Amino acid sequence: MLKIVCIGGGTGLYTLLRGLKKYPCEITAIVSMADDGGCSGKLRDEYGILPPGDVRRCLIALSDSTELMKKIFGYRFNRGSLKDYSLGNIILTALREIENSDVNGIKRACELLKIKGNVLPCTQENIRLCAELENGKTIYGETNIDIPKHNPNLKIRKVFLDHSAQIFKESKEALLDADIITIGPGDLYTSLIPNLLVSGFSETIKNSNASLIYICNIMTKHGETDNFKVGDFVSEITKYAGKIPDYVFYDTSKINDKILLEKYEKEQAFHVKLNHVSENSRVIGFDFVKNSTILRHDSDILAKAVIKMGEELPESVKLIREELP
Repeated sequence: MLKIVCIGGGTGLYTLLRGLKKYPCEITAIVSMADDGGCSGKLRDEYGILPPGDVRRCLIALSDSTELMKKIFGYRFNRGSLKDYSLGNIILTALREIENSDVNGIKRACELLKIKGNVLPCTQENIRLCAELENGKTIYGETNIDIPKHNPNLKIRKVFLDHSAQIFKESKEALLDADIITIGPGDLYTSLIPNLLVSGFSETIKNSNASLIYICNIMTKHGETDNFKVGDFVSEITKYAGKIPDYVFYDTSKINDKILLEKYEKEQAFHVKLNHVSENSRVIGFDFVKNSTILRHDSDILAKAVIKMGEELPESVKLIREELP
């Protein structure tokens, strides 16, 4: 059975996992622990726990439990003292307190939601993401990079952690045992690269015999990846992962909805175009956008692309493109 390890955070990882769950494969999600905003950030600061938000999304994506249980974990309060708090995050916090362990708390949640696969933190240590801008200023905290309070026109020169943190043992073992490792989709500097900054993480990817797939974002993000093309994303992933992706997936959808495009343009987000990518990567374009109301990867198309890649390795990828919808 194909063993797939998916690295990321945020809604991008959720999208991929929701599609992969439908296939007979062993799935492990390795989740960024850099989130320090919103409900996750408050629970993290108050209880000294690992941020639960991205873990919760992965659990819901992989769950084979009842719809009610998934709704419980996805429910967010909209009034009172618990306004904006996610019930799933609170449950994960309670499980951590009961088990006296973040990892054991996550494992109990996996049992409750009857997930297909495994969800692991990239590290068990409390980390803070930092970014150095082109003017030399340092921004502290993932949420301050993700939703910039600084001048968003300033480019990010590099990102780093506030202190060294070690890769979680089970995450390391999963990476070494994988057939395929995926990175993305997701915010480049705030969801993907924080995993690669953990000590031992990039080294483990390089030592793994797995094929590395980078799934490029469909749209740029203002304040983070302005004017980026596919090759720019790949260059940054390569720099922090220490390995050139074997395969790069990017979106070739023809987006003709002017109203939708104008909505994104107001946020200064634009469709990511292809430019030069290392000849050591096999670059493959897919029509990933199926729902015209929002420009995100379609779960089924994305998962099928990854699965077909695994089935055909190391055969030509031409068949993959022909069989996709």
